[in-house]
Amino acid sequence: MKIGILEVGRLPDELQAEHGDYPTMVANWLAPLNAEYQTYPVLDGVLPDSPDECDLWVIPGSKFGVYEEHDWIAPAQEFIRACRGAGKKMIGICFGHQLIAQALGGTVVKSDKGWGLGVHEYSPINWPDRLGEAPGHIAMQAFHQDQVIVPPKGVKRVATSDFCENAALWYPDFAFTVQGHPEFPAPYTRDLLASRRGSVLPEETVDAALDKVDAPTTRDALALFVRDNLDSI
Repeated sequence: MKIGILEVGRLPDELQAEHGDYPTMVANWLAPLNAEYQTYPVLDGVLPDSPDECDLWVIPGSKFGVYEEHDWIAPAQEFIRACRGAGKKMIGICFGHQLIAQALGGTVVKSDKGWGLGVHEYSPINWPDRLGEAPGHIAMQAFHQDQVIVPPKGVKRVATSDFCENAALWYPDFAFTVQGHPEFPAPYTRDLLASRRGSVLPEETVDAALDKVDAPTTRDALALFVRDNLDSI
């Protein structure tokens, strides 16, 4: 299997030496798939020539908002639609979750609920039989303020929380997307929070998130879910 990663964001400069990059985090998270990976730096204007270049596409996180006016946003959305038309499967993470929704007619906004940070738990809801047995719960690192508030038509919400209503979305025969970050290891989340404390993020909000950044997650179970249900997504 060949997995294409659409790079739409990069780590802060001061964290790259220790923590690498987002495509590597995605590859480490999806290690159970035993795949070959290729990264496409979409934020530099580099897109795949065809959806057929890879078997599975992953769009990870970014500091940008999907509603912002960047030259690469519209072409990335067109590629998402092309992948769906070609019958390719896609996984969306945080920004990717939002971009796929927006590309297919959903609505993404900066939420008035504020920042979701640290480990968040989500409850499965309307879990389809095609995706196997519903997990008891889903937990992953979160780092976002934007949220999908209106999913595209024909899309099923499959996980939710009081803070994030559309925490996971299933696009039958196309994509599975999550608002959280299953690819984020706790040490990176901790350092990212600390680097933004008192500047981008309020100190008290960061302190509360740091208290739960080492809480258990289901990132390993989610990777196995992707491996075992890829044909059913």
